[in-house]
Amino acid sequence: MAHVVVVGAGIGGLTAAAAFQRKGWEVTVLERAPSIEPVGSGLAMAPNALRALDTIEVGDQVRKLAAMQGQAGIRRADGHWLSRTSAEAATARYGDPTVLLLRSSLVELLAGRLTEGTIRLNTAVSTISGTPDRPVAVTSSGEQLPADLVVAADGIHSATRAQLFPEHPGPVYAGVTSWRILVHGSGLSTSESWGGPGLVFGVAPLVDDQVYCYATATVPAGQKAEGGELGELTRLFRSWHDPIPKLLSEADPAKVLRHDIYSLEQPLPAFHRGRIALLGDAAHAMTPNLGQGACQAIEDAIVLAHLADPNRPESLEAYSAARLPRTTPIVTRSRTICRITSWRNPMAVAARNTMISLLGKLGPTAALRQMDPIFGWQPPRD
Repeated sequence: MAHVVVVGAGIGGLTAAAAFQRKGWEVTVLERAPSIEPVGSGLAMAPNALRALDTIEVGDQVRKLAAMQGQAGIRRADGHWLSRTSAEAATARYGDPTVLLLRSSLVELLAGRLTEGTIRLNTAVSTISGTPDRPVAVTSSGEQLPADLVVAADGIHSATRAQLFPEHPGPVYAGVTSWRILVHGSGLSTSESWGGPGLVFGVAPLVDDQVYCYATATVPAGQKAEGGELGELTRLFRSWHDPIPKLLSEADPAKVLRHDIYSLEQPLPAFHRGRIALLGDAAHAMTPNLGQGACQAIEDAIVLAHLADPNRPESLEAYSAARLPRTTPIVTRSRTICRITSWRNPMAVAARNTMISLLGKLGPTAALRQMDPIFGWQPPRD
C-alpha cells in the first residue's frame, strides 16, 4: 500500500488526507499543534469548493450549514449599497450558494472522514530528507517516516517550500492588517463595506445566530493596538453604518484576533519537487479578498489525490501543470482587489465606488458573472 505523509492538519491537509484515504493510500498526518481545534473564525465555501468536497462526501454536510439568505454585496461606510446580489441568484447560476461557516465546523467534518490514528498531534516536521523518489519526513524528535509522497500543507510560512525553493522570496506583506471576531446577531445581511482611508468591514451571518465579522486597515506590519484590539476597531468603525457599531459593542475583547496579511506575489516555478508536493498557502498564499484561500487549498487536495500515482514519479508534474495556471490568476486578482480597497485618495475612492455602483446597476448577476472563471470549476472525475 502506498504511503503519504501530510504535513499540517489545516483545511488543505485534512482534505488531502481524506481524499488519499478514499484512494486507498495509507495516510499519516503530522501536526505540530497539540490539537486541531482552530482559532475561532469563519470562512467561505464557494461553489467550486463545495463541488470538490462532494468528492469526499462532505459537501452536503457543509451545505446544511448555509445561513446566507437574501441580498449580499458591497456597501459604503454610510450603508449605501454599491452592488448587490443574492444567495438565490448564486444558486441559480452555479448550482450552489457560497456557504459561510465556522472554520472549526469544517475541520470537524474533515477530521471525521479520517480513520482513527491518522492524525499525530504535537509532531513537528523539521526537514524532508531522503531521495527525490523516496522522501523521508524527519520530525523534530528525530523520527524518520519514509513515504511514497509527502504533502506539505504547512501554511504561509512553509518550511518545506523554503527547503524546496530556497531562491524564492517567500510571502510579502500586503500592506493591510486584519481583525476577526465572532458575535451574536440575527436578521442581518451579508455585506462588505468599503470606506476610507483603506478601511473594510465585513458582516457574515452564520447558523445559530452567530455573526462572523472581519475588518482590515492599511498600517505598517507588526503593529498592535496599545489600548486593545477591540478598542482600535471601535475607534476606526464607530461612525460606520448599522449594525457595525452594535456588533462591536457586543464583542468580547479577549476574542478579537489580529493578523497581518501576507501573500505569495511571485508564483513558484512548480508546486512539487520530486515526490514532495505543496498545497494551499504553502503553494499560493493569497489575500482574503476573494474568499478563495481555503477553497483553493481544497481544490489542490482533490486534484493532487486524483493525479498522484506511486508508480509514476512524473504524475506530480501533472499536478503542477493543473494547479499553477489555476491559482496564479486568482492570487493576482485577489491582491489587486486588496490594493483597490486600500486606496486613500478621496478622488480615487469616489471613482472606485462609482465604478462598482455602475456595475451594480446592471443587475444582481453582474457581480456574479465576474466570478464565473473561479466558481465554475469542476473537480476531476475517476
